[in-house]
Amino acid sequence: MGVTAGSVIMVHAAMRRVGGRAEDLVTAMDAAVGRRGTWMMNIGPAPDPAGFDALDTVVDPDVGVLAEVFRTTPGTVVSNHPEGRMGARGRHAVALTADVPWHHYYGPGSPLARFLALDGSVLRLGADPETVTLYHYAEHLARVHPKVAVTRFPLVRAADGTTRRRRVDCLDDTNGIAPWPDEDYFAAITRAIMRSGLAQTGTVGGAVAERFDGNAAVAVAVRWIERHLRSSTGTAVTRPPVVAGEG
Repeated sequence: MGVTAGSVIMVHAAMRRVGGRAEDLVTAMDAAVGRRGTWMMNIGPAPDPAGFDALDTVVDPDVGVLAEVFRTTPGTVVSNHPEGRMGARGRHAVALTADVPWHHYYGPGSPLARFLALDGSVLRLGADPETVTLYHYAEHLARVHPKVAVTRFPLVRAADGTTRRRRVDCLDDTNGIAPWPDEDYFAAITRAIMRSGLAQTGTVGGAVAERFDGNAAVAVAVRWIERHLRSSTGTAVTRPPVVAGEG
């Protein structure tokens, strides 16, 4: 799949399609990128009644079993953000995950932006077509008005064990930045990338696999969003605040 020593890779995988053990896939990715390489994953946290803790809160089961095994494997570095937690392994792991912007955590200055600055590639191993976190960065770049924004109040655990709710303002990364009548529009963007010829394809285990350049994919995603989600108004849209874990 073109993953070589020194590569910077973001992985999305469905182990039910790949087959085998998630622990073995972590070992294989470590070997493939080597000591000079880095690979990362979205390890979005599950709701935690004790409050979010970057190191202890488990991965949302919807993200997949590999993400939790990845998170708990020694050597994985994680970002301290209750909405956009990322994990990374390898040479650039700390640089990718440190000091994440509190608001708009997928936008400029985010781990996604840093990943692109390192010319990273996306590796999809049997993942559903809408599963590409990098498209959220394209949502920030696309010239679409209005963009739907949300305010959330996740419960966060402090170092002394106390918890409090903190405000997070961000583009709507759950329902999308603009209405789209069909399926999740990220799936449509993935199909556009596949039609463009940017993706290298193959198989890993029992899964259909694709790898494509991150910067090229974001360029396709921005064009798709601007073409299909463009609005003529310039008024920002904000959905009601969401308190994590409540309703």
